[in-house]
Amino acid sequence: MEPNFPMEGFFSGYADRLGRVLASSDWSGVARLAKDMHAAWAEGNQVFLCGNGGSAGNALHLANDFSYGVAKRTGGGIRALALSANPAVMTCLANDVGYDRIYCEQLAVQGRAGDILIVLSGSGNSPNIVSALERARTMSIKSYAILGYSGGRSMELADVAIHFPVDDMQIAEDMQLIVGHMVMQWLYDKRPQT
Repeated sequence: MEPNFPMEGFFSGYADRLGRVLASSDWSGVARLAKDMHAAWAEGNQVFLCGNGGSAGNALHLANDFSYGVAKRTGGGIRALALSANPAVMTCLANDVGYDRIYCEQLAVQGRAGDILIVLSGSGNSPNIVSALERARTMSIKSYAILGYSGGRSMELADVAIHFPVDDMQIAEDMQLIVGHMVMQWLYDKRPQT
């Protein structure tokens, strides 16, 4: 049965909202992220990503893009890891020390000074995201936050906040992938030639 409302108008409205965010955004933070990731790649440093829900899925997606897609050759990518990738580790930490520590505890073991943390969050207020940013600061891990809504606590805690002030979770999550894909394509263009 056909819906009795104009679907095309709904979809074009979504596209218009996304287009307005893209047209009005400041890309300077994305340029900084791309340069820092290029340096991390050259120096063999690690890039960690994390988020919750759809943002956790985006972290997995982008870790894949940075690990393989930036070079498209065996062993040529960035050492990228989504902290949301291992459910055994996440459920262990959530059970033993609390859900708010599922990312900062992993960072404490795997992170090193000079690494990069990229947090993906709509609100910027999720306790596990805030804890990861706080841990990164104590370990001299440079932190980036890709945020929607008001940006929340992550705006002040991240070394660089890439903020899209949109009150729409789906568009906020769209922007996480768009930023990641922009950086991936720029890095692919600058990849070391062998």
